[in-house]
Amino acid sequence: MPKIAHIAALWSLQSHPSKAGEWPLARKLRAIAAAGFDGAAGALTPEHRRLADKAGLRHLLGYISSSDPSEFAARIRAQKAGGAVHINVQMDNHDTPPAVAAGHWVRMVREAQRIGGVVVSLEVHRDTCTETPEKTYEIAERYHRATGELIKLNFDFSHFAVVKHLRPGGYAARLLDHPELVRNSEQCHFRPFNGHHCQVPVTHAGRLTAEAAAYLIFAQALMRLWATARGNRGRTLFACPEMGPYDGFGRGGGYNITGLRPAWPEAVALRRELARAWARARAS
Repeated sequence: MPKIAHIAALWSLQSHPSKAGEWPLARKLRAIAAAGFDGAAGALTPEHRRLADKAGLRHLLGYISSSDPSEFAARIRAQKAGGAVHINVQMDNHDTPPAVAAGHWVRMVREAQRIGGVVVSLEVHRDTCTETPEKTYEIAERYHRATGELIKLNFDFSHFAVVKHLRPGGYAARLLDHPELVRNSEQCHFRPFNGHHCQVPVTHAGRLTAEAAAYLIFAQALMRLWATARGNRGRTLFACPEMGPYDGFGRGGGYNITGLRPAWPEAVALRRELARAWARARAS
């Protein structure tokens, strides 16, 4: 049967519980395990691997950001040394032509295959070659033409939802329009969104928000699409509740907004909701 592994983004623990009193890595990983996560994701080092083993976390997912093919192999090796079996990749820039990006992704995949023991997934993300649906799916088509293979994407649909200013009720119809690519994925970033905000609060005053409830209907549809694929029997979906911290990029440019709850308790609450959505998706 298909399985799900809940993966915490170490980014959600940035400056937690405060910038001055941020927890050390060992405490972060213990907190991730205590919250019921199966693993953690981030830019890994051998120290992450050692402390994750000590905390009892089964899965580590690495991270690469690069637009220089000459450094792909070294970056993959570094993440593998940090314990990564799966690696999330943010590649190139907003103005990289899809034809160039597709060639770069062929290089990235082939380097990972030569190194062995790692799977790379191209993340759908702002300010990269995959910043819009049109660019992403052109890259996917070009990659398929060049290799005969389906591209492996790490979908973060919050970026597409904002680009298209989608309304609740229409998320699944508009976003799950390339089902073969969703089914071929192994990582997915689950960030609650609406059509105007890339990250909405999960809870308010101790209750699930209306925005998150609308998003979770979409998340369940996504999970059902993935889990019912015949080729995914026995595979694992690495699901990351990708809640960004306050001011994650400086100067008020973070995903979280002043006045909302901190990212980490929201990520913990979202993990619980995603587990329920998975159970409903498997039962439907």
